[in-house]
Amino acid sequence: LASCAGAEQREKQQRAHRGFGDRRGGVISARTYFYADEAKCDQHMEIFLRCIDASGGSSEDGFSAIKLTALARPQFLLQFSEVLVKWRRFFHQMAAEQGQAGRAALETKLEVEKLQEALANLGIATKAESQDWFTGENLRLSGTVDLLDWNSLIDSRTKLPKLLLVPNMKTGQLEPLLSRFTEEEDLQMKRMLQRMDILAKRAAETGVRLMVDAEQSYFQPAISRLTLEMQRRFNRDQAIIFNTYQCYLKEAYDNVTVDMELSRREGWHFGTKLVRGAYMEQERNRAAQLGCEDPINPTYEKTNEMYHRCLDYILEEIKHSRKANVMVASHNEDTVKFTLRRMMELGIHPSEKKVSFGQLLGMCDQITFPLGQAGFPVYKYVPYGPVNEVLPYLSRRAQENRGFMKRANRERDLLWSEFKRRLFAGSLFDPSH
Repeated sequence: LASCAGAEQREKQQRAHRGFGDRRGGVISARTYFYADEAKCDQHMEIFLRCIDASGGSSEDGFSAIKLTALARPQFLLQFSEVLVKWRRFFHQMAAEQGQAGRAALETKLEVEKLQEALANLGIATKAESQDWFTGENLRLSGTVDLLDWNSLIDSRTKLPKLLLVPNMKTGQLEPLLSRFTEEEDLQMKRMLQRMDILAKRAAETGVRLMVDAEQSYFQPAISRLTLEMQRRFNRDQAIIFNTYQCYLKEAYDNVTVDMELSRREGWHFGTKLVRGAYMEQERNRAAQLGCEDPINPTYEKTNEMYHRCLDYILEEIKHSRKANVMVASHNEDTVKFTLRRMMELGIHPSEKKVSFGQLLGMCDQITFPLGQAGFPVYKYVPYGPVNEVLPYLSRRAQENRGFMKRANRERDLLWSEFKRRLFAGSLFDPSH
């Protein structure tokens, strides 16, 4: 089936290929970290803590961004991502067998009795064994399992066997879903979770929102899952932990809608940053090398459509529940105008601070300053670190952003117009202008 073939492609793409452990090559528009040892991860955590403190001391309702690959050996994130993708692929395989191929993620629901029969026929679990998997109150009422119910089965809080076997669609053989970690690997994973916990607690104490940056798609399932766990704990009363969604990915809308539905069911505040994406060249090169489907939308226009579709879904949620927050992290004027128009149509006032905007320091000030003057929460993303590391990052941003020079010319023209206006008005040095 087409959907199963697509799922197999996604699983292949997620496999923990060690050759991609160093993620720096081909990355143009994002800061990357290379794992050295646990001491280095602790150093990164201390830097992030200082950044959180600086954000808390310099602005009200500040943000601080972190990357999970700076806090652990990335191989763990690769392996965990592979597990999550295998598990999701298995769900879609069962859905295809029940005649639900091609449905949107949230609309796909498996009938429990048919699912139990399939698990028994595959030799994965007898009906008696799988009976304990599906005992939630909602399952008893509906008799169906959706993707969120399915994902909950591999939560740490459930009784799913650690070495559950799942079918490999290509070979037809059963393979273990979870691989064993060595004792040292278990310790490294625990240290990463402890670092995340320390950062989240500091952010909550200092009134800073913690944004977990998106990374390459083959790490992202694990990053998003770990971020969701932090949101479950820290976003009960307000959005403190923000996840990031890259809208150049074909599956961005499914990811946003599934995660938001989880926040609805569990009653916590959904916090997100929307970006277009930072790893296009590396993603496409990796997909070509592995013979996988390109995970990136085929055109910039398709990415724009995806961004606005995801954004509109979140804005609708803000209108209905006021339990969602979004940062529109974009240099695109059309996207900013789209957001402002939809906020007005939906009755979302800037003073609610449910919608904020973000641009890089030194870029697109003609967007940032008018937003701030109009009362919208707007932030400048400030790169920090040793000069020899930060300058190459900024130069790569300019290289990657094809519209950079066009926008730079526009900013120059706007500055020149403002200079002439003030000169002729006799208010060149008047700070009020």
